Amino acid sequence: AYVSLTTHHSSRPPPLPLLLRLRRPPPTAATMQAAAAARRHLLDQHHLSPASSAAIAAFRSAAQPALAPQGSGGADGARYMSARAPAVKGAGHLVRKGTGGRSSVSGIVATVFGATGFLGRYVVQQLAKMGSQVLVPFRGCEDSHRHLKLMGDLGQIVPMNYNPRDVNSIKTAVAKSNVVINLIGREYETRNYGFEEVNHQMAEQLAMISKEHGGIVRFIQVSALGASASSPSRLLRAKAAGEESVLKEFPEATIMRPATLIGTEDRILNRWAMYAKNWGFLPLFGGGSTKFQPVYVVDVAAAIVNSLKDDGTSMGKTYELGGPDIYTVHDLAEMMFETIREYPRYVNIPFPIAKGYGFSKGNAAKQSAFSSTDSLHFQS
Repeated sequence: AYVSLTTHHSSRPPPLPLLLRLRRPPPTAATMQAAAAARRHLLDQHHLSPASSAAIAAFRSAAQPALAPQGSGGADGARYMSARAPAVKGAGHLVRKGTGGRSSVSGIVATVFGATGFLGRYVVQQLAKMGSQVLVPFRGCEDSHRHLKLMGDLGQIVPMNYNPRDVNSIKTAVAKSNVVINLIGREYETRNYGFEEVNHQMAEQLAMISKEHGGIVRFIQVSALGASASSPSRLLRAKAAGEESVLKEFPEATIMRPATLIGTEDRILNRWAMYAKNWGFLPLFGGGSTKFQPVYVVDVAAAIVNSLKDDGTSMGKTYELGGPDIYTVHDLAEMMFETIREYPRYVNIPFPIAKGYGFSKGNAAKQSAFSSTDSLHFQS
């Protein structure tokens, strides 16, 4: 409460009003009890119907903050984070509301495995901007998913710590979803993860758990262009085995076979440019004659999300996603040198010598800074 005091003097014009704030004494216990009794009396006078009371109770329960599991057993133990409650298991697509922006409700609650990877960030961005809720299972550092949370509204991106070798951990990650997208894949082996486990066994396990779930209406498996059981590449044979297992466990699944992905954070042009800047030349295996058909990563993410918007025509089908043009490694290297404004210098390494170092046209071995296997294992 304020009191305005104005003083007038005959010898000068009246000054501006002075505002004096009156301090209120702190409320006593008796005052608080009286106010609470008055509020109860007003509520009793409205005589809410049972239907109105039930609606208010439902609204209050929906407005309560939920605890979404961030840890799922293992060495980390159970940990929780505050997040918006996802849809109930088996609910299928929710009612779509809004104009289609990030603050709308698309009806999609998607668990995106491999969301912290190169393609994953664009898939999450495409889903979040249309009002979908995205659950992001991660197994590494807690900062690996930090950039994804900015792509949606508060509570729209839900990170969940999981173990890809723990069945219960995977079940927890998909328990509240109606869409599962598998982006897990690796083009080189490590001491802990081989081609078959990452590209075949994990995909088969995800499809099996999604089918047992009962509420997963769409399953998207991202493979690789050129996947075939008769391929000379172990990677592509593992990808083909993963596709076959997914369709066996989840016949309605959609298979996406993208070609070499090109984008801002790709591991081909960036590594070539870094090597050329540091060393002044770029090694080319086989004279850079290997052919491939690069595709923009944003277009692949859009194709994945568009398959979720159709009327089911993409279910059970396989799509090969390639760019409009076919290049050789030498052609792309020329574009790279022109972009970084360096004189193109190459060192030709014949394939027999490259094979002795673990690189070949058909086999995806460990990558070096100057020769990403992404450009070698698709087309020759």
